[in-house]
Amino acid sequence: MNHIEGQVRIPSGCAIAAVISKDGNKMTGEKIIESMKPMHDRSNGLGGGFAAYGIYPEYREFYALHMFFNDRASRKNCEGVLKEYFEIVKSEIIPTRKIPSITDEPIIWRYFVAPLRSMLVNLQLDEKEYVTRSVMKINTEMPGAYVFSSGKNMGTFKAVGFPEDVGVFYKLEEYEAYSWTAHGRYPTNTPGWWGGAHPFTLLDYSIVHNGEISSYDANRRFIEMFGYKCTLQTDTEVITYIMDYLLRVQKLSLDEAASVIAAPFWSTIAAKTDISEKEKLKYLRTVFPSLLITGPFSIVLGFNGGLMALNDRLKLRSMVVGEKDDKVFIASEEAAIRMMEPDAENIVSPAGGEAVIVKVKDGAY
Repeated sequence: MNHIEGQVRIPSGCAIAAVISKDGNKMTGEKIIESMKPMHDRSNGLGGGFAAYGIYPEYREFYALHMFFNDRASRKNCEGVLKEYFEIVKSEIIPTRKIPSITDEPIIWRYFVAPLRSMLVNLQLDEKEYVTRSVMKINTEMPGAYVFSSGKNMGTFKAVGFPEDVGVFYKLEEYEAYSWTAHGRYPTNTPGWWGGAHPFTLLDYSIVHNGEISSYDANRRFIEMFGYKCTLQTDTEVITYIMDYLLRVQKLSLDEAASVIAAPFWSTIAAKTDISEKEKLKYLRTVFPSLLITGPFSIVLGFNGGLMALNDRLKLRSMVVGEKDDKVFIASEEAAIRMMEPDAENIVSPAGGEAVIVKVKDGAY
Protein backbone atom coordinates (compact mmCIF):
# COMPACT_ATOMS: atom_id res chain seq x y z
CA MET A 1 0.00 0.00 0.00
CA ASN A 2 1.36 3.42 -0.94
CA HIS A 3 0.90 6.12 1.67
CA ILE A 4 0.50 9.74 0.68
CA GLU A 5 3.10 12.03 2.23
CA GLY A 6 1.74 13.61 5.38
CA GLN A 7 -0.58 10.73 6.23
CA VAL A 8 2.12 8.82 8.06
CA ARG A 9 4.10 10.28 10.90
CA ILE A 10 7.63 8.91 11.22
CA PRO A 11 9.02 10.76 14.20
CA SER A 12 12.75 11.27 14.52
CA GLY A 13 12.23 10.60 18.18
CA CYS A 14 11.90 12.94 21.14
CA ALA A 15 11.56 16.70 21.43
CA ILE A 16 13.96 19.06 23.17
CA ALA A 17 13.73 22.77 23.89
CA ALA A 18 15.57 25.32 26.00
CA VAL A 19 15.68 29.02 26.72
CA ILE A 20 18.16 31.14 28.67
CA SER A 21 18.37 34.80 29.55
CA LYS A 22 21.95 36.07 29.22
CA ASP A 23 21.04 38.91 31.58
CA GLY A 24 19.77 36.48 34.21
CA ASN A 25 16.17 37.68 33.89
CA LYS A 26 13.66 35.26 35.41
CA MET A 27 10.95 33.54 33.33
CA THR A 28 8.06 31.40 34.52
CA GLY A 29 7.64 27.92 33.09
CA GLU A 30 4.72 28.86 30.85
CA LYS A 31 6.74 29.65 27.71
CA ILE A 32 8.81 26.48 27.82
CA ILE A 33 5.61 24.44 28.27
CA GLU A 34 4.10 26.18 25.21
CA SER A 35 7.21 25.34 23.18
CA MET A 36 6.50 21.62 23.50
CA LYS A 37 2.99 21.76 22.05
CA PRO A 38 3.91 21.95 18.32
CA MET A 39 6.29 19.02 18.88
CA HIS A 40 3.60 16.86 20.49
CA ASP A 41 3.97 14.06 17.94
CA ARG A 42 7.64 13.69 18.73
CA SER A 43 6.58 12.20 22.07
CA ASN A 44 4.34 9.24 22.84
CA GLY A 45 3.32 10.06 26.40
CA LEU A 46 5.92 7.85 28.08
CA GLY A 47 8.02 10.66 29.49
CA GLY A 48 8.24 14.42 29.79
CA GLY A 49 10.26 16.74 31.94
CA PHE A 50 11.90 20.09 32.62
CA ALA A 51 14.98 21.48 34.34
CA ALA A 52 14.94 24.98 35.79
CA TYR A 53 17.85 27.09 37.03
CA GLY A 54 17.66 29.82 39.64
CA ILE A 55 14.36 28.65 41.18
CA TYR A 56 15.46 28.34 44.81
CA PRO A 57 17.23 31.64 45.62
CA GLU A 58 16.33 31.43 49.32
CA TYR A 59 18.07 28.03 49.52
CA ARG A 60 20.83 28.70 46.98
CA GLU A 61 23.56 27.46 49.32
CA PHE A 62 21.92 24.05 49.79
CA TYR A 63 21.65 21.02 47.54
CA ALA A 64 18.05 20.47 46.44
CA LEU A 65 17.37 16.73 46.34
CA HIS A 66 14.25 15.92 44.31
CA MET A 67 13.18 12.34 44.99
CA PHE A 68 10.70 9.68 43.95
CA PHE A 69 9.56 7.14 46.56
CA ASN A 70 7.50 4.05 45.87
CA ASP A 71 5.81 4.23 49.28
CA ARG A 72 6.00 5.80 52.74
CA ALA A 73 8.25 3.04 54.06
CA SER A 74 10.93 3.71 51.42
CA ARG A 75 10.72 7.45 52.19
CA LYS A 76 11.16 6.81 55.91
CA ASN A 77 14.13 4.52 55.34
CA CYS A 78 15.76 6.99 52.98
CA GLU A 79 15.27 9.90 55.35
CA GLY A 80 17.11 7.93 58.01
CA VAL A 81 20.08 7.57 55.66
CA LEU A 82 19.94 11.23 54.61
CA LYS A 83 20.16 12.33 58.26
CA GLU A 84 23.35 10.32 58.67
CA TYR A 85 25.04 12.17 55.80
CA PHE A 86 23.38 15.58 55.62
CA GLU A 87 21.87 18.39 57.63
CA ILE A 88 18.30 18.66 56.32
CA VAL A 89 17.24 22.32 56.46
CA LYS A 90 13.86 21.81 54.78
CA SER A 91 11.80 18.80 53.77
CA GLU A 92 8.52 18.96 51.86
CA ILE A 93 6.35 17.34 49.25
CA ILE A 94 6.80 18.86 45.78
CA PRO A 95 3.51 20.60 44.92
CA THR A 96 1.51 19.03 42.08
CA ARG A 97 -2.02 19.29 40.74
CA LYS A 98 -4.18 16.31 39.86
CA ILE A 99 -4.81 16.02 36.15
CA PRO A 100 -6.35 13.04 34.32
CA SER A 101 -3.41 12.50 31.98
CA ILE A 102 -0.83 11.94 34.76
CA THR A 103 -1.47 8.78 36.76
CA ASP A 104 0.30 6.33 39.05
CA GLU A 105 2.52 9.03 40.49
CA PRO A 106 5.02 8.04 43.17
CA ILE A 107 5.58 10.07 46.33
CA ILE A 108 7.46 13.16 45.09
CA TRP A 109 9.55 14.93 47.71
CA ARG A 110 12.33 17.48 48.00
CA TYR A 111 15.00 18.06 50.62
CA PHE A 112 17.30 21.04 50.94
CA VAL A 113 20.47 19.67 52.48
CA ALA A 114 24.04 20.48 53.43
CA PRO A 115 26.73 17.80 53.76
CA LEU A 116 27.77 17.16 57.35
CA ARG A 117 31.20 18.75 57.88
CA SER A 118 32.31 15.89 60.09
CA MET A 119 31.64 13.42 57.27
CA LEU A 120 33.54 15.54 54.73
CA VAL A 121 36.54 15.67 57.05
CA ASN A 122 36.44 11.95 57.85
CA LEU A 123 36.15 10.92 54.21
CA GLN A 124 38.43 13.69 52.93
CA LEU A 125 36.04 14.54 50.11
CA ASP A 126 34.92 17.83 48.66
CA GLU A 127 31.21 18.64 48.75
CA LYS A 128 30.40 17.76 45.15
CA GLU A 129 32.11 14.38 45.23
CA TYR A 130 30.38 13.65 48.54
CA VAL A 131 26.94 14.50 47.11
CA THR A 132 27.66 12.47 43.97
CA ARG A 133 28.57 9.39 46.01
CA SER A 134 25.50 9.86 48.20
CA VAL A 135 23.21 10.02 45.15
CA MET A 136 24.78 6.86 43.70
CA LYS A 137 24.43 5.07 47.04
CA ILE A 138 20.72 5.88 47.36
CA ASN A 139 19.92 5.02 43.74
CA THR A 140 21.72 1.68 43.85
CA GLU A 141 21.21 0.48 47.43
CA MET A 142 17.80 1.78 48.52
CA PRO A 143 14.86 -0.02 46.86
CA GLY A 144 11.99 2.28 46.02
CA ALA A 145 13.97 5.53 46.41
CA TYR A 146 15.45 7.57 43.56
CA VAL A 147 17.24 10.91 43.61
CA PHE A 148 16.40 12.52 40.27
CA SER A 149 17.80 16.01 40.90
CA SER A 150 20.65 17.09 43.17
CA GLY A 151 21.92 20.55 42.25
CA LYS A 152 22.03 23.90 44.00
CA ASN A 153 19.41 26.51 43.11
CA MET A 154 17.99 24.31 40.36
CA GLY A 155 15.56 21.46 40.01
CA THR A 156 14.24 18.82 37.64
CA PHE A 157 10.55 17.98 37.26
CA LYS A 158 9.64 14.87 35.29
CA ALA A 159 6.96 12.22 34.92
CA VAL A 160 5.36 9.67 32.64
CA GLY A 161 3.20 11.78 30.34
CA PHE A 162 3.38 14.33 27.56
CA PRO A 163 5.63 17.28 28.50
CA GLU A 164 2.89 19.90 28.23
CA ASP A 165 0.89 17.89 30.78
CA VAL A 166 3.92 17.33 33.01
CA GLY A 167 4.43 21.10 33.19
CA VAL A 168 0.85 21.62 34.31
CA PHE A 169 1.12 18.73 36.78
CA TYR A 170 4.14 20.31 38.51
CA LYS A 171 2.68 23.87 38.48
CA LEU A 172 5.70 25.19 36.63
CA GLU A 173 3.94 28.51 36.04
CA GLU A 174 4.68 29.19 39.72
CA TYR A 175 8.47 28.85 39.32
CA GLU A 176 10.81 31.52 37.97
CA ALA A 177 14.12 30.57 36.35
CA TYR A 178 16.76 32.30 34.22
CA SER A 179 17.16 29.08 32.22
CA TRP A 180 14.79 26.24 31.29
CA THR A 181 15.23 22.99 29.39
CA ALA A 182 12.46 20.62 28.32
CA HIS A 183 12.03 17.14 26.89
CA GLY A 184 9.30 15.02 25.36
CA ARG A 185 10.17 11.34 25.24
CA TYR A 186 9.66 8.74 22.52
CA PRO A 187 11.41 5.67 23.98
CA THR A 188 12.33 3.05 21.41
CA ASN A 189 14.19 0.38 23.36
CA THR A 190 13.92 1.29 27.05
CA PRO A 191 10.93 1.38 29.40
CA GLY A 192 8.76 4.39 30.03
CA TRP A 193 8.79 5.08 33.77
CA TRP A 194 9.09 8.10 36.05
CA GLY A 195 12.81 7.76 36.73
CA GLY A 196 13.55 7.18 33.04
CA ALA A 197 12.05 10.47 31.86
CA HIS A 198 14.43 13.28 30.94
CA PRO A 199 16.16 15.47 32.05
CA PHE A 200 18.82 13.36 33.72
CA THR A 201 20.81 15.27 36.29
CA LEU A 202 23.75 15.08 38.65
CA LEU A 203 24.66 18.05 40.80
CA ASP A 204 23.83 21.09 38.64
CA TYR A 205 24.33 19.28 35.32
CA SER A 206 21.19 18.27 33.41
CA ILE A 207 20.83 16.57 30.04
CA VAL A 208 17.94 16.38 27.59
CA HIS A 209 18.59 14.15 24.60
CA ASN A 210 17.00 13.29 21.28
CA GLY A 211 18.51 10.21 19.71
CA GLU A 212 20.02 6.86 20.48
CA ILE A 213 23.44 5.90 21.82
CA SER A 214 24.86 2.94 19.96
CA SER A 215 28.05 3.18 22.05
CA TYR A 216 26.12 2.94 25.32
CA ASP A 217 27.71 -0.25 26.64
CA ALA A 218 31.26 0.97 26.00
CA ASN A 219 30.45 4.37 27.52
CA ARG A 220 28.75 2.80 30.55
CA ARG A 221 31.53 0.30 31.26
CA PHE A 222 34.12 3.06 31.20
CA ILE A 223 32.26 5.58 33.35
CA GLU A 224 31.26 2.98 35.94
CA MET A 225 34.96 2.40 36.65
CA PHE A 226 34.92 5.83 38.32
CA GLY A 227 32.06 5.18 40.75
CA TYR A 228 29.09 6.20 38.61
CA LYS A 229 26.19 3.72 38.46
CA CYS A 230 23.65 3.63 35.64
CA THR A 231 20.41 2.62 37.36
CA LEU A 232 17.64 4.48 35.52
CA GLN A 233 17.19 2.08 32.58
CA THR A 234 17.87 4.41 29.67
CA ASP A 235 20.94 5.25 27.62
CA THR A 236 20.74 9.02 28.19
CA GLU A 237 21.70 8.71 31.85
CA VAL A 238 25.28 7.89 30.89
CA ILE A 239 25.71 11.24 29.07
CA THR A 240 25.09 13.12 32.31
CA TYR A 241 27.76 11.15 34.13
CA ILE A 242 30.20 11.55 31.25
CA MET A 243 29.75 15.33 31.35
CA ASP A 244 30.21 15.40 35.13
CA TYR A 245 33.37 13.33 34.79
CA LEU A 246 34.85 15.47 32.02
CA LEU A 247 33.87 18.88 33.41
CA ARG A 248 34.06 18.45 37.19
CA VAL A 249 36.55 15.62 37.66
CA GLN A 250 38.84 16.09 34.66
CA LYS A 251 38.27 19.89 34.60
CA LEU A 252 37.92 20.08 30.84
CA SER A 253 36.32 23.14 29.26
CA LEU A 254 32.89 22.85 27.64
CA ASP A 255 34.47 22.96 24.17
CA GLU A 256 36.95 20.25 25.13
CA ALA A 257 34.19 18.04 26.54
CA ALA A 258 32.24 18.49 23.29
CA SER A 259 35.36 17.42 21.38
CA VAL A 260 35.41 14.20 23.41
CA ILE A 261 31.79 13.09 23.11
CA ALA A 262 31.36 14.34 19.52
CA ALA A 263 35.00 13.95 18.52
CA PRO A 264 35.98 14.98 14.98
CA PHE A 265 36.98 12.23 12.58
CA TRP A 266 40.70 11.51 12.43
CA SER A 267 40.68 12.74 8.84
CA THR A 268 39.15 16.03 10.00
CA ILE A 269 41.81 16.40 12.69
CA ALA A 270 44.58 15.64 10.17
CA ALA A 271 43.32 18.43 7.92
CA LYS A 272 43.59 21.07 10.67
CA THR A 273 46.16 23.78 9.93
CA ASP A 274 46.31 25.13 13.49
CA ILE A 275 48.99 22.94 15.06
CA SER A 276 47.95 23.54 18.69
CA GLU A 277 44.31 22.78 17.93
CA LYS A 278 45.30 19.65 16.01
CA GLU A 279 47.43 18.40 18.91
CA LYS A 280 44.70 19.10 21.45
CA LEU A 281 42.08 17.20 19.42
CA LYS A 282 44.48 14.27 18.95
CA TYR A 283 45.15 14.24 22.69
CA LEU A 284 41.45 14.23 23.61
CA ARG A 285 40.64 11.44 21.16
CA THR A 286 43.58 9.38 22.42
CA VAL A 287 42.96 9.84 26.16
CA PHE A 288 39.15 9.48 26.19
CA PRO A 289 38.32 7.06 23.33
CA SER A 290 35.66 5.24 25.37
CA LEU A 291 33.71 8.47 25.92
CA LEU A 292 33.06 9.11 22.24
CA ILE A 293 29.29 8.89 21.85
CA THR A 294 28.24 7.27 18.58
CA GLY A 295 24.78 7.17 17.10
CA PRO A 296 22.36 10.00 16.31
CA PHE A 297 21.94 12.62 19.02
CA SER A 298 21.15 16.19 19.80
CA ILE A 299 21.55 17.22 23.43
CA VAL A 300 21.24 20.27 25.62
CA LEU A 301 23.41 20.40 28.71
CA GLY A 302 22.17 22.71 31.45
CA PHE A 303 24.47 23.93 34.21
CA ASN A 304 24.57 26.76 36.73
CA GLY A 305 24.98 29.87 34.62
CA GLY A 306 24.58 28.43 31.15
CA LEU A 307 23.56 25.98 28.44
CA MET A 308 25.41 23.97 25.82
CA ALA A 309 23.71 22.51 22.74
CA LEU A 310 25.46 19.82 20.70
CA ASN A 311 24.71 17.50 17.79
CA ASP A 312 26.49 14.29 16.91
CA ARG A 313 29.30 14.85 14.42
CA LEU A 314 27.16 13.71 11.47
CA LYS A 315 24.16 15.81 12.59
CA LEU A 316 21.69 12.94 12.42
CA ARG A 317 19.15 14.76 14.60
CA SER A 318 17.60 18.16 14.04
CA MET A 319 18.35 21.15 16.26
CA VAL A 320 17.94 24.87 15.69
CA VAL A 321 19.03 27.93 17.65
CA GLY A 322 17.58 31.45 17.66
CA GLU A 323 17.81 34.61 19.70
CA LYS A 324 15.93 37.74 20.63
CA ASP A 325 17.17 40.53 22.90
CA ASP A 326 18.84 38.88 25.92
CA LYS A 327 17.41 35.41 25.27
CA VAL A 328 18.74 32.42 23.34
CA PHE A 329 16.36 29.64 22.27
CA ILE A 330 17.18 26.04 21.34
CA ALA A 331 14.78 23.40 20.05
CA SER A 332 14.34 20.39 17.81
CA GLU A 333 12.10 22.49 15.53
CA GLU A 334 11.82 26.18 14.70
CA ALA A 335 8.10 26.01 15.50
CA ALA A 336 8.98 25.46 19.16
CA ILE A 337 11.18 28.56 19.20
CA ARG A 338 8.38 30.60 17.58
CA MET A 339 6.03 29.52 20.38
CA MET A 340 8.43 31.03 22.91
CA GLU A 341 9.31 34.10 20.84
CA PRO A 342 7.38 34.76 17.59
CA ASP A 343 9.96 37.38 16.56
CA ALA A 344 13.05 35.25 17.18
CA GLU A 345 15.98 36.21 14.97
CA ASN A 346 19.14 34.63 13.58
CA ILE A 347 17.65 31.14 13.37
CA VAL A 348 20.51 28.77 12.58
CA SER A 349 21.09 25.04 12.52
CA PRO A 350 24.48 24.28 14.12
CA ALA A 351 26.82 21.94 12.30
CA GLY A 352 27.46 18.42 13.54
CA GLY A 353 29.84 18.42 16.49
CA GLU A 354 29.70 22.22 16.78
CA ALA A 355 28.96 23.21 20.37
CA VAL A 356 26.69 26.19 20.98
CA ILE A 357 27.56 27.57 24.42
CA VAL A 358 25.56 30.33 26.08
CA LYS A 359 26.44 31.77 29.47
CA VAL A 360 24.71 34.22 31.75
CA LYS A 361 26.63 37.41 32.44
CA ASP A 362 28.91 37.18 35.47
CA GLY A 363 26.97 37.76 38.65
CA ALA A 364 23.61 37.90 36.90
CA TYR A 365 22.41 34.62 38.41
